[in-house]
Amino acid sequence: MQRRLLTIAWSSSQASGTLAIGATAWLLSGLTPSPLVNGVLPALATLPLLLPLPQRIRLGSLLQVLSLLLLLAVAAGLLGRSVIAPLLGIALLAVGLRLAQDPLQRQLHGRWGVPIGELRAGAEAGRLAGNLLTALLFPIGKALLQFGSALVLLLPLAPLVGALRAGGHREEHRESDAAAALTAATAAATTAAEEPAPWRLEPGGVLQGLLLGGLFALLPLWVREQAAGSCFDFGLLLTAYGLGRTGAEAWGLRLPPRLPYLLMAAVLVATQFVGGWGSVLLFVPFGLLAAVADARLAHGVDPAGDLQQNWSLLERSSALGGLAGSLGMGLVAQLIGLGGSLPIQLAAFLGAGVLLPLLQRRRH
Repeated sequence: MQRRLLTIAWSSSQASGTLAIGATAWLLSGLTPSPLVNGVLPALATLPLLLPLPQRIRLGSLLQVLSLLLLLAVAAGLLGRSVIAPLLGIALLAVGLRLAQDPLQRQLHGRWGVPIGELRAGAEAGRLAGNLLTALLFPIGKALLQFGSALVLLLPLAPLVGALRAGGHREEHRESDAAAALTAATAAATTAAEEPAPWRLEPGGVLQGLLLGGLFALLPLWVREQAAGSCFDFGLLLTAYGLGRTGAEAWGLRLPPRLPYLLMAAVLVATQFVGGWGSVLLFVPFGLLAAVADARLAHGVDPAGDLQQNWSLLERSSALGGLAGSLGMGLVAQLIGLGGSLPIQLAAFLGAGVLLPLLQRRRH
């Protein structure tokens, strides 16, 4: 029973972060039509993943709470229509998540015995719930209810953070020291296997991050201005995408290297001709194809190596690509207009279908 409650608390925290990011993206698209400013938000959300920040659960949790309080003030109209406050709120949230998520997951697994597989499934379910809540809460209470709910969803973690605090700073430092020792031992044990350097990047991951980062950075603005949609539509698109990714992992689907990118381009074209629920449903196969492409890249990093290390390298590379893609596509759309960015994105997906398999072939 305790393990189940811990998993639910972990899943709830994932829903909180996902809901806050989705709600802020929609809020910002209403404050400014600037594609570049809207592209800054996902860049700020991604940047902490690339920084060597310390791992502190209590500090990270505090920053998450402060960020949500700031976003609540923005939603209540207390800070006017400035774009600085929501961007600052997301920056604080992203740093808080970066500080707390990994050490908290290690505590749940090591101290309380929650299996890693269960934590991953709970995180996936939480992210899906967060996207769905982004859609469902907006028609009821708009951004104020969204951010208030995100704050409430953090509460189940409070007893866990309090349990750590009861042990004082030494508990958290001991956990950090143990993680460092484990990392050092692993590094020593795998030196002969030439473990990748911490800042090594996978070119395919960077390119894929560029594609998806550029697309999703402008998605809320695209839904609002080009499709005349609402936050309900935006949240459902994100939910459909997440369902597709989950389906790919469950089914273990495999496709030829070029096909996912060509099909993703075809899906994007189809969204321009199918409105309403049809556009939403098209994001299910889009998410499935993106997950299939990710899996192929991860297996191709080092086919004979450790798959978890491959995924870590791919995620770090994709984060860098996503940061560059969101800023780059935001700048392009700022210069040529939002509508003119879609042909560029289509060309990028088609080009990736040619380039990425060639990159992997040259490496192997």
